[in-house]
Amino acid sequence: MNDTTTFPPFPDRLSVDPRSPYYSAAVFEHEVGINLNGKERLEVEEYCISEGWIKVPAGKAVDRKGQPLMIKVKGTVVPFYR
Repeated sequence: MNDTTTFPPFPDRLSVDPRSPYYSAAVFEHEVGINLNGKERLEVEEYCISEGWIKVPAGKAVDRKGQPLMIKVKGTVVPFYR
């Protein structure tokens, strides 16, 4: 099979929320995965490669606008296309 699909490069910081200034529609046209410290994380809402953190929902807790509360988890962040 000859797959010549070129993927856009990952930005340093990326968010899945379309209201965020760090959202990139071009990246989300393909399926994205995140490794944190060598383990794949599935619930990532935002990441920053240079600062070494991801944001994940803190259980079922929500803020007053109905958005999930986020916690920062630090480590080595490696984004990849599936």
